[in-house]
Amino acid sequence: MLNQTRTTNILLLIIAIPLVFYLLKILSFIFIPLIFSMFIALLFLPLMRWLGRRNVPKFVSVIIVLLLVTGSLMLGIELIQLSSREIIATKSDFFPKAEAKLADLRLYLLDNFGIEFEQDKNVLAQFFEKENLGTTIGYLRKFLTMLLMTAFFVVLWLGESINVHKLLNSTVLRQRHTSIKAFMKIEKDLIKFIKVKFLVSALTGLFTGLMCVFFDVSFPIFWGLFAFAINFVQMVGSFISVILLSIFAFVELDPTSTLLFFIVAITMVQVTFGAILEPIFMGKSFSINIIAVLVMLMFWGFLWGIPGLIMAIPITVFLKIILEQFPSTKVIASLLSETETQPENL
Repeated sequence: MLNQTRTTNILLLIIAIPLVFYLLKILSFIFIPLIFSMFIALLFLPLMRWLGRRNVPKFVSVIIVLLLVTGSLMLGIELIQLSSREIIATKSDFFPKAEAKLADLRLYLLDNFGIEFEQDKNVLAQFFEKENLGTTIGYLRKFLTMLLMTAFFVVLWLGESINVHKLLNSTVLRQRHTSIKAFMKIEKDLIKFIKVKFLVSALTGLFTGLMCVFFDVSFPIFWGLFAFAINFVQMVGSFISVILLSIFAFVELDPTSTLLFFIVAITMVQVTFGAILEPIFMGKSFSINIIAVLVMLMFWGFLWGIPGLIMAIPITVFLKIILEQFPSTKVIASLLSETETQPENL
């Protein structure tokens, strides 16, 4: 009888796991804003508690937080507009140079590899074709919908209409003492992750922009913002930033030692902040196995695209903390850890 029950549970688990992943995929328009909003709410949770200790009404605290979030978004939009104005103002200097380099590249590929391109097609003109412009507008509409849903869920999290502690206590953990400790650790680690990641990304973007200014590479504000944003994608973001900026610099700069020094400089910025300072600031809480990181990046990237790549590591940390609460799943949690030591008991 015991073996039959165990077999039944395994079969139900085999059926349930693909079903859960399928629901996560088709309902991504709900889950992505929900999880993003949870991270935002966790970031402002200490401020909410500080205001609560000073007898500030909860709805006033929520409004203050929303104003701070709105101000941050407006600052980001202003920086993007500044970057756009910078690109428009300097297009007369850059694009002719880029077209000449691309023409040389076409000739090289044609002479050496027999690869031929249509030369009468303009990349910018193709962007404004009806089909491409419609796709772009579709992405913008989807982004704005996600943004509004995220704002809605942030209000629910901060107003405690959605409560992680109660959810854990009533579903997964079902033990008040265990759920409180697990929630405290989840909250502490995720707040630390968000703060450190934001700080490291900001410093990476700042120094990337300064390197562009120092080596006279065009659009330093744009590249600084790009490095800041892409750095939130763990591991892959730094690689993409260096590759794209190196290609851009190759098009703009002459292939001399200046180009080499610039590539070395932006690589050192990424290594210094991403590979040295970030692990030091994160500490042992985020000592996740490199293989687990790559697997989770691929999995959540496949499931949710770019948002999945951004949230892969904090979701993994969340799962790791939950798995540490049960003796039967501590082995899986230890496999996710970077060290071989057993995870600490909470």
